[in-house]
Amino acid sequence: MATEAKKGNSVVETIKTVVWALVIAGVFRTLLFQPFWIPSGSMKSTLLIGDFLFVNKMAYGYSAASCPNIRSLGLDAKTICGVLDNENTRVWGAEPERGDVIVFRHPVSGLDYIKRVIGMPGDTVQVQNGIVYLNGQALPQEQTEDFVEVAELQGPQRLGPRCSRPVGAGGDCHKGAAIETLPDGRSYTVLNIGNRGTDNTTVFTVPAGHYFFMGDNRDNSTDSRVPKLAGGVGMVPYENLIGRADRIMFSSGGASMFAFWTWRGDRFFKAVE
Repeated sequence: MATEAKKGNSVVETIKTVVWALVIAGVFRTLLFQPFWIPSGSMKSTLLIGDFLFVNKMAYGYSAASCPNIRSLGLDAKTICGVLDNENTRVWGAEPERGDVIVFRHPVSGLDYIKRVIGMPGDTVQVQNGIVYLNGQALPQEQTEDFVEVAELQGPQRLGPRCSRPVGAGGDCHKGAAIETLPDGRSYTVLNIGNRGTDNTTVFTVPAGHYFFMGDNRDNSTDSRVPKLAGGVGMVPYENLIGRADRIMFSSGGASMFAFWTWRGDRFFKAVE
């Protein structure tokens, strides 16, 4: 009997340990840092498919979007964080800075996206021939050497890169690259693969409490240039911001993180600019 009681106590203690571990992990993920894998190439060359980073959720405060989606159970963040399920509800809120790379909740699909914020509330944004005009002024672009990657399937979704010109499997996939500079002097690399429909847009006016996002891989990003009705991001509400991407912790170009031969050692602990 004593042995059975001891076994019973051991099982209870194990369950308690697991429950507390899950609680601590949930608090860490909800309030501090959320892990995020880069699933697509829309932010190349800043972020590559297979980059793994922690999103700083303290940067902009907390809203319903701060809570994790458990979509497989039919639950979304607003179900879990009902106390914050009100428009414009944000605790300890802080404004993002123009140029921040941000993970946010898609206003329609509810999926987590990552893009760079270009337009702030009240700004006008237009793209003409691939050049961004912010409040009527062109953002300078300084051409630099091409971004080159191997034309091969990447990441768990096995996505192939888009190139400036046709190239066979295993060949060098080129994209034009330029250093774009914001009015405050902040700069980053943007990519171009040719003339696309989103290289020319109408003038967008960013509403109060919203932000205009773009991917750095400009011809491979469904961002605020594309309206929500067409599957795009449109204008993103402030309450949809999840956190800021500060640093890449790990990177793997293969189908699995366990494929060590595909690890990108030069990207470990790399700052996101």
